[in-house]
Amino acid sequence: MRRREFLKGTAATAGAVIAAPAIAQSQIEISFYYPVAVGGPITRIIDGLAADFEKANPGVKVKPIYAGTYQETIVKALTAHKSGVPPVTSVLLSTDMFTLIDEDAVVPIDDFIRTDEDRKWLASFFPAFMLNSQTGGKTWGVPFQRSTVVLYWNKELFKEAGLAPDTPPANWAEQVSFAEKLTKRDGSGSTSQWGLQVPSSGFPYWLFQGFTTQADAILMNQEGNRTFYDAPGVIEALTYWVELSQKHKVHPPGIVEWGTTPKDFFEKKCAMMWTTTGNLTNVRNNAKFPFGVAMLPAGKRRGSPTGGGNFYISKKASKAEQEAAFKLIRWMTSPERAAQWCVDTGYVAVRPDAFETPVLKKYVAEFPPAAVARDQLQYAVAELSTHENQRVTKALNDGLQAALTGSKPPEQAMKDSQAEAERILKPYR
Repeated sequence: MRRREFLKGTAATAGAVIAAPAIAQSQIEISFYYPVAVGGPITRIIDGLAADFEKANPGVKVKPIYAGTYQETIVKALTAHKSGVPPVTSVLLSTDMFTLIDEDAVVPIDDFIRTDEDRKWLASFFPAFMLNSQTGGKTWGVPFQRSTVVLYWNKELFKEAGLAPDTPPANWAEQVSFAEKLTKRDGSGSTSQWGLQVPSSGFPYWLFQGFTTQADAILMNQEGNRTFYDAPGVIEALTYWVELSQKHKVHPPGIVEWGTTPKDFFEKKCAMMWTTTGNLTNVRNNAKFPFGVAMLPAGKRRGSPTGGGNFYISKKASKAEQEAAFKLIRWMTSPERAAQWCVDTGYVAVRPDAFETPVLKKYVAEFPPAAVARDQLQYAVAELSTHENQRVTKALNDGLQAALTGSKPPEQAMKDSQAEAERILKPYR
């Protein structure tokens, strides 16, 4: 990660004044949960941002706390909330919104919107990212590190297979036919190279939402109290995913690991993969071959769920701490910082005007794949999010894994998942 470039990119705006209520002169500390394990390039960037903000706001100290995975971070944040000493602000999954509301753990961002500048800022984010940030007429989270699922492909392997190296599959049928040409087996029938890998550990529901969106099916309602796991389009989507391995034999059988899929791609064990645009910088730094990035292939339509993390403000923080956190969030989501965050991490810059900044214009001109996720947002849907989100999501994940391992047919797996989700959500209607 290019911290020097990052700091240079932010220096021009580090002293920018953002309209917000005056913060008392006494030192205020903003404890800030961020979902990553300790160490590594991302922590250096966050530490640099915290230091820059403190320079621009001498009365405020920012204390980043690296809390582990998203799942670990939400558990720690809620435990701290119940103990009465929560972090002032946290980056948690956008899909944690209903859980945080139900736990009475966060305050609406609308409480801090007072000026025309504030209103303009709140309206500046991509509408697709606000689908998982707003409910009941209120905004509960602010988009920060957001993503979509995209297709990566190895151009060398395409060329070897007789495929045009710059042309990815445009639809489901082409995805299968390309993958058939790209799958390699030895004389004994064992596979040395898969045509396609779609991870099914960690976040299977999220990758699956790519298939369901393309099948023109929606998994839940906007109120977060009803799911549609057994709808015909959902079953069609799961059948397609299962048949990639069981019928077409172009995709590894069973569960494909989220964490090792990029490594398999780098080692040419798979020629195409679906994964987050948040892996873009990782792929750029580690792929020793020319690669492409494209929107996901279309079924009845194009589409992907959005994903990633939002900023939230704790309800139990003091008023002064909340105001300071709001100021930090506005500062962190300025066009210039959103642009540099995109360059340094691969996440999508969360507001259109970030793509008009010199740093991101230059980056996209030099590296066009950086614009793919942005362009796919017009086809994006809200990531699966409901009340009792972790339990409702687990019901779907269990069904997906049952179908992918062959222990249940897709239709039965989705009927069972829906029955469990219905049982959990019924009290919320």
